[in-house]
Amino acid sequence: MFQRHKPLASKYKRELSLQRGSQPPLQNDMKNFHSLSQLVLFAGPLKPSPAAKRSKTVHFEVEILDAQTRKQICIVDKISPTSTLLDVKHKFHKTCPQWYPSRVGLQLERGGLFLKDSVSIQSLAASSIVTLYFTDLGQQVGWTTVFLAEYTGPLLIYLLFYMRLTGIYDEKESFKKFRHPVVHLACFCHCLHYIRCLLETLFVHKLSGGHTPLKNLIQGCAFYWGFTSWIAYYINHPRYTPPSFGNRQVTFSALSFLICEAGNHFINVALAHSNYTDWVMDQFYNYDTNTARTSCVHPVEIEIFASFKVHSWIWATQLAIW
Repeated sequence: MFQRHKPLASKYKRELSLQRGSQPPLQNDMKNFHSLSQLVLFAGPLKPSPAAKRSKTVHFEVEILDAQTRKQICIVDKISPTSTLLDVKHKFHKTCPQWYPSRVGLQLERGGLFLKDSVSIQSLAASSIVTLYFTDLGQQVGWTTVFLAEYTGPLLIYLLFYMRLTGIYDEKESFKKFRHPVVHLACFCHCLHYIRCLLETLFVHKLSGGHTPLKNLIQGCAFYWGFTSWIAYYINHPRYTPPSFGNRQVTFSALSFLICEAGNHFINVALAHSNYTDWVMDQFYNYDTNTARTSCVHPVEIEIFASFKVHSWIWATQLAIW
């Protein structure tokens, strides 16, 4: 009986051994796949090949033509894509020393707008060669020089009239000793205003490094110096008469003028420093959102600045003239 079932048992053992023998290759494959995936994960991204690192950076050539004659002045080469128009102007100045960068005006088209110095060459380039038109802007002066000249002139001119020089007024009338106190107060307020402007120009205002044509300096000085000469002549005249309403008008106008001058200075400081700007808006307008600060801070402060500026001159007029 056992002999009959023995072939069946041996056959079953043979099949079982075959199945067990077929499992190890599958398990080895799974282990190899798992180890390969772990190796790829820990290896990180593939490093670029040395050939990719040594790829050439594209450079531009800037052809500069005369805006009037369309003749070529020079070609500025080896301009990198990250270069700005100011870099082009500096290289152009090395080629043509008679035109310094602030005097150079560059346009994409004849008669078009002058391009800003901060414009990148890559944004202008349609190909590897960029064509620009040159215009001589004339002699230029810095903005700091403009403001200092405009504010220093009135300060000195008013003092000349205040001293009643013999060449300005009649000699006999000029030597009159008596002067109304308003004349001294008006000189103090006028000098205070322009000394404040000079100090703010030097220490408060953040002027850009830009320039303006010399004619703008002449026009600004003509306005400031001429207006000062006009009001100083009448206020310091030996026949000057005080305001109509007497000391009350003078006192109230002087206090109002000083308040406006203080407010004007405070707004200038706030415009120059963002942390003061936020404080001003919190105090006066109680803005809570960043959006409101971003969109409204400068227009509102400029309105306050203009208001203080206008009222300063109104109260100065009330102080000495009306």
